[in-house]
Amino acid sequence: MNLPNQITIGRFFLSVIFLVGLATFSWKTRADQLWLLDAAFWIFIVAALTDILDGYLARKQNQVTSFGRILDPFVDKALVCGAFILLLGTGFIDETGHNVTGLSGWMVVIIVAREMLVSGLRGFSESKGKPYAANYWGKAKMLVQCITVPVILKSVGNWRDLPWIMTCRTVMIWLTVIVTAISVVSYLVASREALSERSRV
Repeated sequence: MNLPNQITIGRFFLSVIFLVGLATFSWKTRADQLWLLDAAFWIFIVAALTDILDGYLARKQNQVTSFGRILDPFVDKALVCGAFILLLGTGFIDETGHNVTGLSGWMVVIIVAREMLVSGLRGFSESKGKPYAANYWGKAKMLVQCITVPVILKSVGNWRDLPWIMTCRTVMIWLTVIVTAISVVSYLVASREALSERSRV
C-alpha cells in the first residue's frame, strides 16, 4: 500500500462523497442547497488534481502496481461517468420538466459507452500481452471532461446569472462529446491488431 495507491483510495472516497452530494441535490429546493453544488465543485477539483498526482508519483518513484492499474481507472470512471449520469437525473429537472444542466441523454450515453468500450478493449489487449496505456486522445478526453463537470456545476449554481457561463457550458459540453467520440476511434485503431486476430480454440 504505497503512497500513490493511498492517494487513489482517498480519491475513491472523495468520489463517493461527491456523488452522494449530487444525488442529494434537488432543483426544487435549490435555494437551500446551493452549498451542495459548491462543495461538489471543490471536491471534484481536488479529486481530479489527485488523479494527476498519484500517477506522477507512481511513475517517478517506480511504484506502479497491479492494484493501482485497476483501481485508478475505476475511480476515474466512477467519478466522471457518475457525475454526468447524476447531472442528467431528476434532481436537475426544473418546474417545466427540462434538465437545467444543458446535457442530453444521448450525450451521456456516448460518454458512458466510450468508457465501457475502452475498458473492454484494454482488458482484451492486455490479456493478449499487449500494453494498453492511455493515448493522447484519452488524456485530452479526461482533461476536457474534468473541466466540463465543474463548469456545469457552476452554471447550475451560484454563477447561473453570469452572461458568459451558459455559452462556456455549451462549448465545453459539445467539446466533451466530440473529443470523447474521437478518442473512441483512436482506441479502436490502436486495438486493430489485437481485434484482427482469429480466436484459437
